[in-house]
Amino acid sequence: MVHKICLVFIGCVLLALAGCGEDPPADSTGGAGAGGASGPMAIVATTGMIGDIVERVVGERGDVKVLMGAGVDPHLYQPTRDDMARLLSAEVIFYNGLLLEGRMTDALVRAASGDRGVHPVTELIDQQYLVQPEDLEGKDDPHVWMDPTAWSRAVEVIRDRLIEHDPGGKAAFEANAATLLTELAELDAYCERVLHSVPEGQRVLVSAHDAFGYFGRRYGYEVMGIQGLSTESEAGVRDIEQLVDLLVSRNIKAVFVESTVSERNINALIAGAEAQGLDVTIGGELFSDAMGPSGTYEGTYVGMIDHNATSIARALGGDAPDSGMQGKLAR
Repeated sequence: MVHKICLVFIGCVLLALAGCGEDPPADSTGGAGAGGASGPMAIVATTGMIGDIVERVVGERGDVKVLMGAGVDPHLYQPTRDDMARLLSAEVIFYNGLLLEGRMTDALVRAASGDRGVHPVTELIDQQYLVQPEDLEGKDDPHVWMDPTAWSRAVEVIRDRLIEHDPGGKAAFEANAATLLTELAELDAYCERVLHSVPEGQRVLVSAHDAFGYFGRRYGYEVMGIQGLSTESEAGVRDIEQLVDLLVSRNIKAVFVESTVSERNINALIAGAEAQGLDVTIGGELFSDAMGPSGTYEGTYVGMIDHNATSIARALGGDAPDSGMQGKLAR
């Protein structure tokens, strides 16, 4: 379904140009670069989590460029001149669609004014699934990739939109998507198994910002972020004091830093707990708004979620293998 948030995000310009879900008309042959004799489709994805699954589905029929790499916070990201050039030269653009890339609104509006397709990958996620946190009234939590079952819907969107742009690649896109969907189902089963090995009373995930709500809901964890849903929000002294009290009262001995967020508040949390006699450690670095470095296992969507689930389970007293499920999935 098309989210009403698309109307807010892209605004009246995209509504007029693309009907907020009805895309600009594509060439019936799939466009000048639709994986045919003229070369692969030129595709841009805003984040690594999107770009990785686009690459998996499109295969050799597309050339995918990702705007935001490892360690980049999409909440704060400002597109560069080079980004704008990539967007305007792309045939197809995939973005989150739930205001994750809020500062890129103007760039996406400009990109949608041409003949290219600009697609939100979250358009098939039912509105009832989405969470609207109190600190962002009227806006949905965009971190849906934290739940592999929800991100499977993004794979379906990408498959279907690629077929629209390149009908000749239909069989390849369907086969690639089917393989990826199987992997995501295996990933979800692995996460459920290792995360449920943590004692029930210890299933509390405290991290730098509130990016793990869908993850926690899927796997039965209480999630606490020092900052709010967006890293643009600031944590106050009272926020940290309340989390310190929670750690001490629940005897939670591990908290987590994130690759895209400063460790400052986490260190304050640890110091506050120590002052009350509780030794709290950093359970590991989690990947929240960006994947790991390009070329690494954690630089893939599957590797990112595997790393997170394995790190959380091990730090909170669960039973998880040192290497997670790396190497068990065929790539």
